[in-house]
Amino acid sequence: MKKPTRLLNLLVLLTLAACAESPYQKIDDGIIINVEQPQDAGARRVRLQVLGDKLIHVSATPEKEFPRDSSLIIVPGLQTVPFSIEDIGDSVMLSTAKLKAVVSRSDGGIRFKDKAGKVILAEKQGGGRSFTPIEADGTKGYSVRQLFDSPADEAFYGLGQHQADEFNYKGKSEELFQYNTKVSVPFIVSNKNYGLLWDSYSLSRFGDSREYRQLNETFILYDKEGRQGGLTGTYVSPAPERPRLERKEESLYFEDIKTIRNLPENFPLKEADVTYEGTIEAQHDGTYRFILYYAGYVKVYLNDELVVPERWRTAWNPNSYKFTFDLESGKKVPLRIEWKPDGGKSYFGLRVQPPLEEEEQDSQIWWSEMNKKIDYYFVYGESMDEIIGGYRTLTGKSRIMPKWAMGFWQSRERYKTQDEILGTLKEFRDRKIPIDNIVLDWNHWPEDAWGSHEFDKSRFPDPKAMVDSIHAMHGKMMISVWPKFYATTEHYKEFDSKGWMYRQAVKDSIRDWVGPGYVGSFYDAYAPGARKLFWNQIYEHYYPLGIDAWWMDASEPNILDCTDMEYRKALSGPTALGSSTEYFNAYALMNAEAIYEGQRSVDPDKRVFLLTRSGFAGLQRYSTATWSGDIATRWEDMKAQISAGLNFAMSGIPYWTMDIGGFCVESRYVGAQLEYDRSGKENADLKEWRELNARWYQFGAFAPLYRAHGQFPYREPWHIAPEGHPAYDAILYYTDLRYRLMPYIYTLSGMTYFDDYTMMRPLVMDFGDDKKVENISDQFMFGPAFMVCPVYQYQARSREVYFPDGTNWYDFYTGQSVTGGQQLKVDAPYDRIPLYIREGAIIPIGPDIQYSDEKPAETIVLYVYRGQNGSFTLYEDEGVNYNYEKGDYSTISFNYNDTEGTLTIGERKGAFDGMLRERKFIIVPVSREDPRSFQYTDQGKQVNYDGKQQIIEL
Repeated sequence: MKKPTRLLNLLVLLTLAACAESPYQKIDDGIIINVEQPQDAGARRVRLQVLGDKLIHVSATPEKEFPRDSSLIIVPGLQTVPFSIEDIGDSVMLSTAKLKAVVSRSDGGIRFKDKAGKVILAEKQGGGRSFTPIEADGTKGYSVRQLFDSPADEAFYGLGQHQADEFNYKGKSEELFQYNTKVSVPFIVSNKNYGLLWDSYSLSRFGDSREYRQLNETFILYDKEGRQGGLTGTYVSPAPERPRLERKEESLYFEDIKTIRNLPENFPLKEADVTYEGTIEAQHDGTYRFILYYAGYVKVYLNDELVVPERWRTAWNPNSYKFTFDLESGKKVPLRIEWKPDGGKSYFGLRVQPPLEEEEQDSQIWWSEMNKKIDYYFVYGESMDEIIGGYRTLTGKSRIMPKWAMGFWQSRERYKTQDEILGTLKEFRDRKIPIDNIVLDWNHWPEDAWGSHEFDKSRFPDPKAMVDSIHAMHGKMMISVWPKFYATTEHYKEFDSKGWMYRQAVKDSIRDWVGPGYVGSFYDAYAPGARKLFWNQIYEHYYPLGIDAWWMDASEPNILDCTDMEYRKALSGPTALGSSTEYFNAYALMNAEAIYEGQRSVDPDKRVFLLTRSGFAGLQRYSTATWSGDIATRWEDMKAQISAGLNFAMSGIPYWTMDIGGFCVESRYVGAQLEYDRSGKENADLKEWRELNARWYQFGAFAPLYRAHGQFPYREPWHIAPEGHPAYDAILYYTDLRYRLMPYIYTLSGMTYFDDYTMMRPLVMDFGDDKKVENISDQFMFGPAFMVCPVYQYQARSREVYFPDGTNWYDFYTGQSVTGGQQLKVDAPYDRIPLYIREGAIIPIGPDIQYSDEKPAETIVLYVYRGQNGSFTLYEDEGVNYNYEKGDYSTISFNYNDTEGTLTIGERKGAFDGMLRERKFIIVPVSREDPRSFQYTDQGKQVNYDGKQQIIEL
């Protein structure tokens, strides 16, 4: 009996050994590869999981086993699809119906291929991965790095919303963290038919994994006299007690409340003139990437060339701007910086990244400070819309916003009383300026009770009556709700008793800027119980008033302005999930979940609307939009919002907006308005202010959400300029146009849910075959029809416009045709921005309305732009509830056949309560031979429609 037992044991041992040495193992949803020749700091195990025919989840770890899976951004319940595995030489290939992933057994490197075998994306030779151990708050993890090959003609879009006015991120770098005006989303879309979602919540970098370095760490510095060791810093103040100071500057790094102490002690910086000058000597040939951090006014000259024309930011909210310069090793190049601080405390810095190592220069690089493993999702698609659709499959569908949210919103910092907010809405109605939503900003509570969710009774004596009055004027109201609580409030104590408050700010007695300054902190949105409590407090105090929408300010979280990164992490942690080093970037997502899930749990038929100052991958599933934060009132800031909004859209989150006119105001504009209030005369600065706002409104009317907000001067149209002024008239024209386009715009909103559509579209999304559009960041498509070309230079009355190839275009205002594939200088008068319609477009124009649901669109004017076949499907539903998720909506298709000259109005599909059974269409064809200027009412063929198909000859 012993021999068979020994034989059996031997067979078991051999089987176990064979399993242990197996190069890979199949699992239910994919494959795990045991790397045969793991490199130092490299991966030992690589896992591929199939989440769709075009979706692959890749994980890698240096450990023997993978840590337990959990993701904050991926929706649960994703199902695998059929796939196959086969050996291919020294590799193993995983195949779906649309995609192949070939994995090297020796090093774990992956190449993604289409069905024809063409490489779409490949990890760097050897896998391109590295893991560096890190420990934070007693938790161990890894700083991770992943490199991919990237051909020279690749282009990258996405990464959230940043303010350096960059668009195509090929050859650039971006640090991914959340801050006021900066929203980081770790997702890119490539022009090579794929997207990549990087699943990390820590501080991350794309394009270059290195930190920016101090100038003296990269260059040999010389002062203005040629002496080695530093630049010359000259400080000249108008203050008579200390008018001038000169000193050596070894670096220029005064970027936070800690390093600002390195500026000259007790020197009065307000309105001072500061100059940094000398020469820099590079140690290597190549392109150097500079990042300028500034508050106040600044200019930068390199080699006697103005590389950064004057920029400005308010003292308390600095901005970053990036530029590059080619330098030669050993060659001294003059550097001169002119800085004029605009406050008693101002921030400034200039740092640099030297050229990448040669072997990394054509790489796509991702780095994160702290992960448990490498996690990324590969998304294949034959169009950028399909790629974004894959992203939303992973992270959640975009909800349809309430219809009123597509209208105009008015806000300011801030309506200080109940009478102010009601009087402002009444003024809109009296002046017949369309509006849907008015916003109550922060500090409506008693001064010492931030987080109480109570109103200051001296200023808001009857909040319920206030909200009821807004509703009676056919308006909606959004209110500012911060995740911030003063330590003296009962709400703070309720969180704190359960360990759900970040306590560092209270321990350090950090006081905010209100009155004498009050101590408080933010709640921990990573704790499920804290999220429920946050909603419950809102529900108990605000919800009974009938408030319609929620404004989640400072959701980065921004507990204290202008802090260094390490202190920011200390202030916002530790979190319920672990170290704030690991969970640094996803706070806004967790906070949005609190409101969305909370409201739907108590009022499931009312559409949620949230506006947040930050965001993260997956935000769209919580019916949440993002605005671009406390930007400045400068022409360059307006221009930067175009590229910022386009990249945010390419990050998969369709709803975005901005402070029309900018938030933080230059003092010259404040003075100009005050002078006008006294004298009634328009001086030069006020003239510019009015034109800036007119141009910004013209652009804003074609953003997904149309919203004005800012500090004084006020942004209501009549405060910007009097009736009859070209600025006032321009604002009214585009607001009226926005409302006339409501059938078109609301259809786009429906498409974001049903078709994973993107409303604000860089030209590369629709004209990717035209290589000239890959770097165009100042024109965009608004839906399938409109090409919007904002004007962002003062007194410009024309601008260059590129007309993408593959179609011809019509001037929206005149109907004149323009041939595609060329660049032209076009007119841009004060009261109009260039606006063009592509051939084949069909645009439904609705009635004259003052708010979104004033009356149904019983008559729709259909503009049909001939020259190509075209289609548009009108979407309608109840506008305020979630019945569309149950199938309660209708669609009417319009299909234009250019050869036959016919428009087919399709049979209406679907139904919902309140749907129009009959309506009238007025069809206006526009052609080269018969150009038609845009009119709200025009002569056209009238069609009475009862839901049945009709074919109309044009």
